[in-house]
Amino acid sequence: MTDQREAQKKAALEYHMQGRPGKIEIVSTKSTIGSSDLAKAYSPGVAWPCLEISKNPDDVYKYTAKGNLVGVISNGSAVLGLGNIGPAAGKPVMEGKGILFKKFADIDVFDIEIDEDSVEGMVRVIKSLGPTFGGINLEDIKAPECFEVEEQLKEIMDIPVFHDDQHGTAIIACAGFLNALEITGKKIQDVKVVFSGAGAAAVACARLFKSLGVPSKNLMMCDSKGVIYKGRAEGMNKYKDEFAIDTQARTLADAMKNADAFMGVSARGVLTKDMVKTMAKKPIIFAMANPEPEIYPDEVAEVRDDAIMATGRSDFPNQVNNVLGFPFIFRGALDVHASAINEEMKIAAVRAIAELAKQEVTEEVRLAYGNEDFTFGPNYIIPKPFDSRVLTTVTPAVAEAAMKSGVARKEISDLREYAANLQNRLGTTASFMKSLRDRLTATVNKRGNKIKMAFAEGANTRILKAAKILQEEGRIEPILLGNKKQILAKMDHLGLSDSLSDLEIIQPNESKYFEDFYRQYSAASQRNGVSLYHAEDVMVQENYFGSMLVKNNLVDSFIAGPTLDYASNLMPIVNVLGTKDSSRSSGIYIMVFKNRVLFLTDCTSQINPSSEDLAEIAANSAELFRFLMKREPRVSFLSFSNFGSNKHPEARKVRRAVSVTKSRYPNMIVDGEMQADVAVNKNILDKLFDFHTLSGETDILVFPDLNSANISYKLLSQLSEANAIGPILVPMNGAVNIIQRTAPVAEIINMCNLTALQTQAEHLNLK
Repeated sequence: MTDQREAQKKAALEYHMQGRPGKIEIVSTKSTIGSSDLAKAYSPGVAWPCLEISKNPDDVYKYTAKGNLVGVISNGSAVLGLGNIGPAAGKPVMEGKGILFKKFADIDVFDIEIDEDSVEGMVRVIKSLGPTFGGINLEDIKAPECFEVEEQLKEIMDIPVFHDDQHGTAIIACAGFLNALEITGKKIQDVKVVFSGAGAAAVACARLFKSLGVPSKNLMMCDSKGVIYKGRAEGMNKYKDEFAIDTQARTLADAMKNADAFMGVSARGVLTKDMVKTMAKKPIIFAMANPEPEIYPDEVAEVRDDAIMATGRSDFPNQVNNVLGFPFIFRGALDVHASAINEEMKIAAVRAIAELAKQEVTEEVRLAYGNEDFTFGPNYIIPKPFDSRVLTTVTPAVAEAAMKSGVARKEISDLREYAANLQNRLGTTASFMKSLRDRLTATVNKRGNKIKMAFAEGANTRILKAAKILQEEGRIEPILLGNKKQILAKMDHLGLSDSLSDLEIIQPNESKYFEDFYRQYSAASQRNGVSLYHAEDVMVQENYFGSMLVKNNLVDSFIAGPTLDYASNLMPIVNVLGTKDSSRSSGIYIMVFKNRVLFLTDCTSQINPSSEDLAEIAANSAELFRFLMKREPRVSFLSFSNFGSNKHPEARKVRRAVSVTKSRYPNMIVDGEMQADVAVNKNILDKLFDFHTLSGETDILVFPDLNSANISYKLLSQLSEANAIGPILVPMNGAVNIIQRTAPVAEIINMCNLTALQTQAEHLNLK
């Protein structure tokens, strides 16, 4: 074993045993704070849902987790490339499968490893588990037993039973195969396909190939004994008989002559370079054996320059990865309470996956793969697993097919809305931002023109990539500030020259507005020590110039950053634009959790605000909340004290801030001072301080100082499953915001859309 493999082994073992051994745990989805909660969760309250289910068995989907619970079941007889290692040794794989279900489709899993080898025993055990699950994923069971087990269970169970080793591989391989055919210009009814391997995956792939249109006579299957032909006796069974054809070919080498496609689900070295040489023009080679493919891409490249290749590995293009299939197929099946996963649902998944590969990849995908770009073609025929659009593309297609084919027990009336809501399964950020973009689209369309948005640091790679996306989305018109030659050179380096050719670029010191701007700034700031010469010097800086563009209504909004520190970005904006009503600026972070959105303030500006400042910060944050969320917020002032429990001056400052806020803004829903756990957990708040005046869960957290606010949002963004959007500057004279130095392109896009909405609030009276 090489040093590298030894290091990989050590890292993997440490990963599995660190902290709590294994990779999964069970988490309650309901409150368990006190005895009353436990009385509802168990005895005596649990009797009521039990009785309802006994009267109407379908209510099990209403009162339990069955509808989102899949059983991953294995006997460990065919684990990965490890073979028959037994149920206990296979458990790490089944736990891993559960993680993939959860991560990609928010499906809960119980992994169950059974010590049973006979078909009859496996069927008996798995059938008895039917009341627990909404679906069964059979995993790593050897052939031919896996065929018998699945077929019998599908006959006797009324929930989906899906052997992923068969159908998962088949679905992804078929999607890639359809796209490879399109690229090579070959017709499915004419191609000759050779399969190496006759196990579970090979049989499922071949069956699905035939369903899609490959004629039986054109499909040749080989096992370790050679070609499966009519009349062969050795090593045959009823599943191989299904693929026996009339042919004189007896070896894989014979079969490969003039073959259009090779589908390998066998072992390393089975396919040789000499065999590849004999294939037809533009051959399609899927070497899917794991961990080592039948033949490596570089070996094929030595003898053919016209081949399209796919493997089961992530370190080569076109990975046939089951994770593109099973989470989303089960998600669609569960959501319509399907009684089975049938051929129609599998074909719907194939076509949806194939179609997604033809769409332009998102920035999310590029970031997940080291900023690599992907374009439909020989090296990109299968979407990437981290493309979140797989969920919103494949799942609705599967659900629709289930409904049309008659296996759905629940109807989804609006598949478009269903697709949009699927993002909520993985987190709130996408749906939150979508709602804002939808509002922005509606108002932009109403006005008939785009939001003009200027960007400092126009030569920055992330800014240019964001500008391309914004331009394509059509709501915002980016304007780049900076050295024109440098910006054009960076565009050319990134391959964006053509797509961004129409963008306006302004070099401040060469602009027709330059002299007017620095004279304006000098006149406005001369009693603050700004001479005409000093004004000319600073107006060269993009942050000053961009702010002046907003001040003079030449653009609608301005984005500063993302390479300078926060203070260097903030001061020019404040100096040029200032704040409303002589208020002090504050920065708000929107923390988007899976089931909740919280506004945190002030996280960026005021180091040690007074009670009056805190009241103002709360009011400005509430105004932003009302505009974005369309309702009145509930505001909690944070401290280390709960409602007067500590008399320290810092606690008294926050207590006074609550009083000032209630006096100045009597209609605001405000309370405090309170500790953070009390503020964010309504159960604790209600139980310990039932006199509080908040009518529901807290929406805005007002921190006593910059230290606590800044530390808190950064800890939450790093240690919790929350996305931070911000900082959003309020209450500025103009729609301006600052991009953080660590912000990826997706976060920049979010900030731009929020800023565009602020623009509408400022100039279009759309609050």
